[in-house]
Amino acid sequence: MEEELHERTLFAAVEHQEDTTASRATDHELYERKLFATFERHGEFSNAQHVLLFVDLFEEPTGDGREEHETFRRISAILNEYQEQSYLLDPFLEQLVVPVVERLKEFAKEATLHPDNPGSMWRVDRLAMLLYSYIKCRGCKTIIRFFPHDIVDLSIALDYTRIPGALFQDKNHWALRYGVLLWLSLICIIPFDLAQFDEPDSIGRTASLIESLGMEHLGKAGLERDAAAMLLSRFYMRKDTGSGFHAFVELAQGLLRTSDDIFTTIGLLQVVCDVVKSGLPEQIKAEQSSLLSLATLINDRKSLTSNSLVRKYKTKLVARVGLRMLPGSINLGRSKGVRTLAGGEIDANTPSFADEEIPEEIELILEQLLQSLQDKDTIVRWSSAKGIARIAERLPTDFASQVLETIIELFSIHSIAAASLYDLPAIAESTWHGACLACAEMARRSLVPSRHLPALIDWLSKALYFDLRKGAHSIGSNVRDAASYVLWALARTQEPAALIPHASNLARRLAAVALYDREVHIRRAASAAFQEHVGRTNLFPHGIDVLGKADFYAVSVRKNAYLVAASQVAEHAEYRQFLFDHLLDVVLRHWDVAMRELGAQSLHLICLLDLTKLGPEATSKAARLLESVDLIDLHGGILVLSEIAHAYRSNIKEADLREQLLRGIFKHLANISESTLTTPRNDIVTSAACRLLARSLTITEIELKERSSVPNWRAIVDFGLKHRNSNVQEAAAEAMAEFSISFYFTLIKEMKTGSSLMRQSLARVLGVIDYDSHPASLSVAVACLLDMTTSAKSTIEVRRSCYISLPLILANVLPHLTMHLKSDAVNLIVNALRAGLNDYTIDERGDVGSWVRIASIRGLTSISELMIMNGSSIPDFERYFPPENYHAIISGILKQGVERLDNVRQEAGSCFIRLLRLPLPSVADQERWSLSSLELLKELFKNNDYEPSSWSDGAWLFPRAIRLLGVPEYRHDILSGILLSLSSKTDSIQRPLAKSLVDYIEELPIFSDSTNSFSLIDLVNNLIERIKPNLSSNTIVVPILQTFNVLLEADSLRRLSDKPQGVESLQMLLSISSKNVARFKSVQRIHGSMKIVINLVTFEPLFAKNVSTLSEFLSHRFPRIRADAAEYLYLTLQGADIEVDTDEVENILLDTEW
Repeated sequence: MEEELHERTLFAAVEHQEDTTASRATDHELYERKLFATFERHGEFSNAQHVLLFVDLFEEPTGDGREEHETFRRISAILNEYQEQSYLLDPFLEQLVVPVVERLKEFAKEATLHPDNPGSMWRVDRLAMLLYSYIKCRGCKTIIRFFPHDIVDLSIALDYTRIPGALFQDKNHWALRYGVLLWLSLICIIPFDLAQFDEPDSIGRTASLIESLGMEHLGKAGLERDAAAMLLSRFYMRKDTGSGFHAFVELAQGLLRTSDDIFTTIGLLQVVCDVVKSGLPEQIKAEQSSLLSLATLINDRKSLTSNSLVRKYKTKLVARVGLRMLPGSINLGRSKGVRTLAGGEIDANTPSFADEEIPEEIELILEQLLQSLQDKDTIVRWSSAKGIARIAERLPTDFASQVLETIIELFSIHSIAAASLYDLPAIAESTWHGACLACAEMARRSLVPSRHLPALIDWLSKALYFDLRKGAHSIGSNVRDAASYVLWALARTQEPAALIPHASNLARRLAAVALYDREVHIRRAASAAFQEHVGRTNLFPHGIDVLGKADFYAVSVRKNAYLVAASQVAEHAEYRQFLFDHLLDVVLRHWDVAMRELGAQSLHLICLLDLTKLGPEATSKAARLLESVDLIDLHGGILVLSEIAHAYRSNIKEADLREQLLRGIFKHLANISESTLTTPRNDIVTSAACRLLARSLTITEIELKERSSVPNWRAIVDFGLKHRNSNVQEAAAEAMAEFSISFYFTLIKEMKTGSSLMRQSLARVLGVIDYDSHPASLSVAVACLLDMTTSAKSTIEVRRSCYISLPLILANVLPHLTMHLKSDAVNLIVNALRAGLNDYTIDERGDVGSWVRIASIRGLTSISELMIMNGSSIPDFERYFPPENYHAIISGILKQGVERLDNVRQEAGSCFIRLLRLPLPSVADQERWSLSSLELLKELFKNNDYEPSSWSDGAWLFPRAIRLLGVPEYRHDILSGILLSLSSKTDSIQRPLAKSLVDYIEELPIFSDSTNSFSLIDLVNNLIERIKPNLSSNTIVVPILQTFNVLLEADSLRRLSDKPQGVESLQMLLSISSKNVARFKSVQRIHGSMKIVINLVTFEPLFAKNVSTLSEFLSHRFPRIRADAAEYLYLTLQGADIEVDTDEVENILLDTEW
């Protein structure tokens, strides 16, 4: 029982960790999360909690307690939803938390009175876990306020902890111990003498019990240690027990000299830090030297300093001791105080302590904190930064200024030998981050004099770009974040006059980081700093306008920041050139490929603002990047040239000037060696080069042939066409399309005789050729692609390329569709794509047919959208896009929407929602294209606001999709998809689908009637009819047999045995399942047949016939079949109510060595 509880506790912890991780996960491209306005589920939550609170904690739950466990799971799930908006619970906390802690108090009181009955371990654990869930969600300091804290509660809590064999003592009930220790820590701060609880002959016993209880749990690894540390710290801060702190410090010194126990060390430091923070001045002053010696002892033990928490608490201890040495009032002998939004200052009228002597120990303390400021762990650096700033706040102005100078000098430690920011060693990250944090904390407290601003802002300008490559990733995001924090703090505390010389520089740099940083939290931090400066200083050029274009939400999605907000900000001349240079110098040389690609697109948009000036400048700078040996620079340079060529081609109307500019870009490709572009590993460079060719290649260069400025351009394209990477093939196909028409029939020949890779690429080429200029070649291309989709020689990759190209051809010729293609050709394309939905090719890579199915789903969706949206412009629309084809497309996509692969369902769901949004075509009899049961479809899938991501979640999808079996037009395809999914071995698919199907069948009538067009007998007969013509196909028969087994095991077909037609159908099923069993070689099929036969034994009308059939399996030539049949038959007989004595049969089944 204890082990089971331990496992469930671990499961809860893991589940909590997964939920927390999931709640914090942020996509680089999309950051969407549901936000709440209030505690919407308060009523549901309160009712569920009421159920848990009013159970008897001293009685075990009836049955397996599943209902109570599910109630607790539901409560935890609701709290997890509000983890990041926990403040919404505040108005309800008292009415929610107080009953929980009162129930816990009643349990402790009752357990003390009846120590022989420890209580229900399950129910008490859930109660304690519920209390912990509140603490996890809202924080210990908030929740502890609702704990009972009367004087009498001390005896209840303390006596309960001392009961032998109580659940409190059980190692698995950590949540209960945590709650009780927190309760005791609150009672401990009530101002009453503990001695009044002692007997006359045992004075001090209560205090001793509390202290020993805290010490007992101070070395634990879990949360009990935190609660015990809080209990002891409050115990030692009491006037009547404070004298024990000296002995505790001595104990800590002894343990730190001899013990390597990390958990005990952390607990000791937690207690000491809390006491030093809030203890009596005379108490701390008496122990100053001893407390500082604790830090020295830790520094001498490598086994302790290797732990980040130990170093963190050591830093806290040193900083807090330093604070207690200095005057308690803040020294306002500064040039200014904290500013308000109105521009005034907050004056505390506190006298200066400039003449007061500073203890010598402060210098040593600051030295230790500065060392901790460079620690490898962020939590240590953060504690050190706050400690330094708090101490500096209490020092005279000159001393505080020296502290700031020392912090600023940390930036230069690793910079002396580095040629540039990107040459810094990786260890510099910790130093720079610590320095930025300390500067931010100093700035927040108005400790940055204006004379230090130039040096500080100069270093911060570099810190905003701190991004060092380390292996396959980079480091430095925390430095950039902290630098934004410093600039935010400066805006709040500095006079606008002091910031005037730096305003323009800061505005441009913050705008660049807010728009172009890789990480979403950095972009948001820079935007927040920009906003703070605009709101408080009004010095940034066009501040409000820029802020409106690059605010917190605009920069949250990387693509939006790059392609929308950046070009809008660049409309202001003050920012345009800086953003332009930042893209070329930083973004397009970034290690992340996605950054370079988006950066090039953003540069394109900015150049459009002044293409005459910025286009040549970008071309010149990009050409210099092509001279680099670094592939990153090379790739960035090619991307720039490609985008500038695209801009020229789209925006320069004068033909001669356009060709001149394009040729000027094209010639730069000659600066890259052919070996670099044709090395298989340089796929991103090859792809970019092919796209550059596609956008900059002109007719003149094609006609020059070998005399072209880039004579090897054709070799580059040919290499790209043969490349294994599909992205390179696509780029090469785009380039090939520019000149392929000149040797079009050669392409067609190579499509039929070339290698697989070549055919794969050429299929892409046929999809992007400009057929408006060469209409005669269109019919040949379509015929070639259609032929490749059915050719036995075509690999799965070739077929996928064909299915991708066919919709592209229709999209390209749509404006003149009737001139180029007849309706029969369009219908052949649609039918080919529909056939692609049934491609279930499997090889050593798995279900590779899913590539074709996904391409077909996308293609059919694209064609449907194009045809319906342009219906009014297509004469004879019905022949080109018959309503029967459209309904078949919808049905086929829905089939894919219920199949076993998550990515296929996701794509099908996304495309189906797009089709569901389509209006009817603007043609006569438009209702013929209306979807069948449209209202039902909207009811099922519009509730999720058309969000397709749920389609990958079987628990959400299948209860909805199963209802489409009631729609005759979709029934065949939906049932086909369900059969395939039910045969899946993936539990997350098979289980929710089986449950949904069983629940649906329970509601079906046995026979059809006027209100129900679909019945149970129809379903069974439909499945049997699918088997009859395909008895030799295991791929069809096995899923159907498995589906029947799901229904039989759920007892969903029992009703059929009461009707003659039902019995006839069941007999047909039995006949199919038992026929030729001995000849089958598929173990999976034999298993399915065996289970059906055994399940049908429990049906009285089939009993006699089934018994004679069982021997087929119990005497099968495969030992595994015999053994499995015997076991399954035994289990079935055990659980079935058969009017026949089966004891002897069961004994034979058990005793026989099958």
